[in-house]
Amino acid sequence: MGVLGHFIEEEGLPTAGISLIRMHTEIIRPPRALWVPFELGRPLGPPDNAAFQRRVLLALLRMFEAPDGPRLEDFPEDEPETDAITVLACPVDFSQTTVEDEETDQLKVAFRREIAAMRPWYDVAVARRQRTTVGVSGIGLEGLGDFIYAFIGGTEPDNPRDDIPLAYTLKFAVEDLQSYYIEGVTAQPGQEGAPSKVLTDWFWGETVASKVLLALKKVCEASKDEVMSQMGAHFLVPMEVVRRQESGTDSHQDG
Repeated sequence: MGVLGHFIEEEGLPTAGISLIRMHTEIIRPPRALWVPFELGRPLGPPDNAAFQRRVLLALLRMFEAPDGPRLEDFPEDEPETDAITVLACPVDFSQTTVEDEETDQLKVAFRREIAAMRPWYDVAVARRQRTTVGVSGIGLEGLGDFIYAFIGGTEPDNPRDDIPLAYTLKFAVEDLQSYYIEGVTAQPGQEGAPSKVLTDWFWGETVASKVLLALKKVCEASKDEVMSQMGAHFLVPMEVVRRQESGTDSHQDG
């Protein structure tokens, strides 16, 4: 949509759009864009919060006061916390899998154990819903964890897809991993309607998988492959999680 803005403005119509991925907007340089620090799929912020969404829209409309572009502004507010559910009760006890990041072999063992522990709940979710979002990478569940962890071990695995570069396959594998965990945890009784932010905070705050992905991010950022480096810098770990890590705050709420 940012690219279309240029063509529309050439016809004399001013445009403004909402940006969810700042890096993309900086490259496209649309006439006017408002970057919002919200999760993907929520350009106006959380649902059922009309007052907050109105503030986002008003900030966007105020950008029309600037006659010339390109112009990129940041929305000054974070997405408000929801009090619908403050604690996610996990169906798997991960207390025995807590490890230090630098203990690589232990991290791998804990990661494999955690993935295996999630499998029964994931199977329940698939049977109940008759669908899954896992599988975009083309990697089977049995090999998903080892494929991701191979990068941390310093050995790039073979690319199971011949239609996209390895860096993109890795991105899809990470997305498959997160979907596997989220679908599995929401199969627990009472968690079907857990808000996405609660699920995200649980994943990034309480699982070994999150430790693996944070380590993976560092490895990919240091890669000499530019695509892999960019993938690590911007697409494997949400920027909100990175900011919380850098500020030293937990990525999950205390109940």
